Amino acid sequence: MTIEIKSDELTVQFQTFGGALSSIKDKDGVEYLWQGDPTYWSGQAPVLFPICGSIRDDQYLYLSDDQKELTGKIPRHGLVRKKEFELVSQTNDSVTFAIEDDEGMYQNYPYHFRLEITYTVTSKKIRTQYHVTNKETAKEMPYFIGGHPGFNCPLLTDEAYEDYYLEFDKVESCTVPRSFPETGLLDFQDRSPWLDNQKELDLSYDLFSHDAVTLDKLNSRIVYLKSRKHEKGLKLDFSEFSYLIVWSTLNKGPFIALEPWSGLSTSLEEGDHLEDKKDVRILKPGQDDQIGFDIEIL
Repeated sequence: MTIEIKSDELTVQFQTFGGALSSIKDKDGVEYLWQGDPTYWSGQAPVLFPICGSIRDDQYLYLSDDQKELTGKIPRHGLVRKKEFELVSQTNDSVTFAIEDDEGMYQNYPYHFRLEITYTVTSKKIRTQYHVTNKETAKEMPYFIGGHPGFNCPLLTDEAYEDYYLEFDKVESCTVPRSFPETGLLDFQDRSPWLDNQKELDLSYDLFSHDAVTLDKLNSRIVYLKSRKHEKGLKLDFSEFSYLIVWSTLNKGPFIALEPWSGLSTSLEEGDHLEDKKDVRILKPGQDDQIGFDIEIL
């Protein structure tokens, strides 16, 4: 099911499948959100829960209620991105979707949970708000959550990918960890230079020669996607998130994904318990948590 919300500046669409964004158009009819093409990437803006990225061999260890160590299985980017969400409510400027664990999820992620996602459209801004509830009565629930929105790049037909650049809100000098595309894992000890005393980064597909770029050392919490040829672009404010992932495909997909993540793929030195991973969020029984980010069209 497609849900549409309009402001004075934007027309925004969502799908109950995945509970995700599916279109962002401005008053000129320019589409900002990647529309999905299996030649490059069939996704658009999946919701990542209860992991972001990958865990080792898609498996992790957890203790059963009787304290036996068992193995759970979670594919890359989690369990909900290809599930149908419930439409909870819709107003003139917002929509809320929800999903709860089913039997298949519970077998591999043994926590009863509820995830609500509220999207609010105000003028040129789209707020994505995640609301996670641990429905367990006696055990803590470890989780991660993140967004994976892809944006058309270029936005207009008479320009190229290389006409675009990222602009950070602070001058940045940082390295990035090595990634392993075949497993999705990271090596935080093996790092490469990425930004060198700069606020702007010209886009090139060469940036993704080793898969997605994990920006785990950024000071900025705002990034802009801009063109050298016109004023159209967008701003992503991920102030509530620890990390930004930047990605496109090596076969020159005409998009760029700017992804706010609360946690990262498993690193080589990490173990296989979710609750021991870096930046894990832990909910006590009955507790809930909220976190979100903003996309603003310039």
